[in-house]
Amino acid sequence: MTSVADIELLKKKHAQLEKKIKKESSYPYQNMGLIAELKKLKLSIKDSIAAGN
Repeated sequence: MTSVADIELLKKKHAQLEKKIKKESSYPYQNMGLIAELKKLKLSIKDSIAAGN
């Protein structure tokens, strides 16, 4: 089982990735490969959070 501190750290990383995705998406010429990787990582973290609860 994941500790509360671990879950909070994952939530913080999830929020940071969301900010990065929004920033990358705001550029006129978006790096779709980078955005896709960030989204995959964000989903992986979300799954980890859900598994830890």
